[in-house]
Amino acid sequence: MGKLIVSLSPHAHGTDTIERNMYGVIIALIPALLMSFYFFGLGSVIVTATSVAACVFFEWAISKYILKRERLTILDGSAILTGVLLAFNLPSNLPVWIILIGALFAIGVGKMTFGGLGNNLFNPALVGRCALLVAFPAQMTTWPKVGQHWAYLDAETGATPLALMKYAIKSGDASILNQVPDSLSLFLGNHPDGAGAMGEICALALLIGLAYMLWKKIITWHIPVSIIATVFVFAGLLHLANPAYADPVSVILSGGLMLGAIFMATDYVTSPMVPRGQVIYGIAIGFLTIVIRNWGAYPEGMSFAILIMNAMTPLINNYVKPKRFGEVPAKVKR
Repeated sequence: MGKLIVSLSPHAHGTDTIERNMYGVIIALIPALLMSFYFFGLGSVIVTATSVAACVFFEWAISKYILKRERLTILDGSAILTGVLLAFNLPSNLPVWIILIGALFAIGVGKMTFGGLGNNLFNPALVGRCALLVAFPAQMTTWPKVGQHWAYLDAETGATPLALMKYAIKSGDASILNQVPDSLSLFLGNHPDGAGAMGEICALALLIGLAYMLWKKIITWHIPVSIIATVFVFAGLLHLANPAYADPVSVILSGGLMLGAIFMATDYVTSPMVPRGQVIYGIAIGFLTIVIRNWGAYPEGMSFAILIMNAMTPLINNYVKPKRFGEVPAKVKR
């Protein structure tokens, strides 16, 4: 007869599991994945398949041969999710060997170095993306135009909306913003020129994923809404002060802001645990994104903003930590 284990009350049973949440997020990513296939064709398929396969392989190899674990975690969905999110942050013409390096950084450095799922301080996919951005800046900032369905390494490239916005700020010439696609085109993914990373092409598809995750209660609204609202306010103030800064709607719909706010910043492990902390976290990410986009070296700042706030998450959790039941306030303690 097995040993009976009795724990302290209250006893509660929940239906949430790692697998349910990981595969739930993957399902939410399907609309954006299909849109990336539609706009980028063969390149998107190659990049996504390579990234997912590499992430799963590296997690299996590190778990089995380096960490010597008996129980492997490659089927819990977290490695697949990391692979998809890493692919979503890459150009659709990135060579396979660079994708493999990114997957190794994402899983080996961003995840398994800290002990695996639940222990990582930083979002693994963003670790892989930023490592590639630093190591291969030319390849990581060359963006194919949409509609080249059978092109891969030889795809024609162009300037992204964020690059145009950055140049308008640098030159002080607001007329450059006339080349930025209108808000409806950005919302639907109809980019006439360079479109950016694969997963950020269509804001509508990302919002469908957000609606699904809110419906299934995989995430709450606090982080994505606080990020988007903060960006809207600060971008709007800058636009009112100087027309060379793009309007807030275009800023929100451009680049990886929607992708980051919905799928990257909401990572369970690397974001605060309570709603008040999540709002603080989201406001800080939104503010840092605007600062980096407008005055940093790169046109995009979402990835760096999320990683910076990942590092601040333990401090936020400590600051907003709820009081224990029955705890006496410090000022009245004897």
